[in-house]
Amino acid sequence: MANTYTQTHIQIVFAVSNKWIRAQKLSNSFAWPEGQGAFSYAKSRVADVIRYIKNQEIQHRKESFLDEYKKFLAAFEIGWDERYIFKKLE
Repeated sequence: MANTYTQTHIQIVFAVSNKWIRAQKLSNSFAWPEGQGAFSYAKSRVADVIRYIKNQEIQHRKESFLDEYKKFLAAFEIGWDERYIFKKLE
């Protein structure tokens, strides 16, 4: 049940995101990659998450998204196989 519940919500997020990206004309050929990662936080941390999102561009000047993503995986104690982590864009 929890797996289906989560999967359904992820599908909704993807659908809404795709629609928004197309409406904003941010990409003509946007597609979600085969694998994704999602992290959840308590409602009490919403302001922190919003601040994080607003500052991502600045943050990624100091640290690559890939490095930051791996830190999230470690902090959330999610094991991963390096073969299946996306590759840095060249």
